[in-house]
This record gives sequence, structure tokens and C-alpha cells, in this order.
Amino acid sequence: MKKDVANRRDLDLQNEVSPAVIKRLPRYFRYLRELIRNGKLRISSGELSEMMNVTASQIRQDLNRFGGFGQQGYGYNVNYLYAKICEILGVGEGYSAILIGAGNLGRALVGSPMFEKRGVDIIGIFDVNPEMVGRTVGGVSVMHMDEFEPFCHRHAVDIAVLTLPKEYAVETADRVVKSGVPGIWNFTGKELDLAEADTVTENVHIGDSLMTLCYELRCRDNEKNKGR
Repeated sequence: MKKDVANRRDLDLQNEVSPAVIKRLPRYFRYLRELIRNGKLRISSGELSEMMNVTASQIRQDLNRFGGFGQQGYGYNVNYLYAKICEILGVGEGYSAILIGAGNLGRALVGSPMFEKRGVDIIGIFDVNPEMVGRTVGGVSVMHMDEFEPFCHRHAVDIAVLTLPKEYAVETADRVVKSGVPGIWNFTGKELDLAEADTVTENVHIGDSLMTLCYELRCRDNEKNKGR
């Protein structure tokens, strides 16, 4: 009972945290993991600031929203802070995922160590292409979409990763929602808003990141041209 109360308290706290802070948490995860690999036992907010290019004040404010985790004059215990960030982000919760769309992007995602490092287990891959169905990708057999609903009814699927063409995104997301999958990681390029269905959706637009880079390059070139 005490654990349930604590979990509800943690959830209430996290629901009050701004999206900007939440988006920085995975960066803490990555940098802390690297520090652990390098044998670093403790770190100050100032040292972390230099690594992450975020002010020390911002780091302290971010972490204080979840309890602080640091000691004045000592800094942060790297292993402890990493464990707490993992806990906040749900790493190691045993989430399972399926991927829909075994094209180039889908195969690249499954073939990367990204899921394993974050404690997410790919348990199924689906496609309609007869050349893909029956093949094995990343140790997982590709099934036909006809098997999708029965599979979800047999297994507790937490996340559906969509890497199929955008014209099929809405109808596929509808099937995902009706199958009871609570989370969607959407790479289709089609913006999905499934809040009314009580489905958590993360829309990923890789092209947006590329255009942001192009914008930064253009600004840099403009600055250089002004100096001529």
C-alpha cells in the first residue's frame, strides 16, 4: 500500500513538470551513462554544466523538481543519480514494444541497441510486404498485419512503433488503439493526436531536425557574409 501511495505521489509530481524539463531528462540519462562508463563516481552541477552546455542553475532546478539528489559541497553521486533518472524515465520497467513497418527505417531501429539500452523489449514486427513477412529482423520474426490484433490480445504490448508510409498512419493508429496498446512512437511523418483515446503519442519528425540544422547553417553563413 505504501508503495502504491509513493508511486501516485511520484506520478503527481511528474505531471507538474514542464515539457522542457522532461525533454532534458534523456540527455541527463545519456551523459550520466557515459560518466559511469568512464568510472566517474561523483560530479558537480558545474562540471555537468560544461558537458551538457546547460547552466548549472538550470541543472539544479531540473533535478530539484524530482527531489534534488545532490549534496552541498559534494555534488551528485553519479550512479545514484543515474538510477533515479532511469526510474523517472521508466527505464527498466520492462516495457514491451512492437514495430509496424519493416522497411529501411524500421529495420534500422530494430537493429540498433537503442531499445535494449533503455529496457524496452521488441517482441513483434509487422508488415504487409510478402517479401518481408517471415524474415527475421534483429532476432524477431516479421509477421503479417493480419496477425496484429490476435498478437496484441495474447501479449501485453506497451508501445507500438510506427515506421510505415504516412498514408497508412491514421488507420494503423486506430487499430493500435483498439488493440489496447497505450503508447505510440510515431515515425510516419503524419501528426497523430490520440489524447481522446487515452493513448500516449510521441510524434517524431526526423526532417524537422534536419531543417533546424539547415537553418543554423544558413544563419552561420549569413553572419560570415556580413563580415566580408
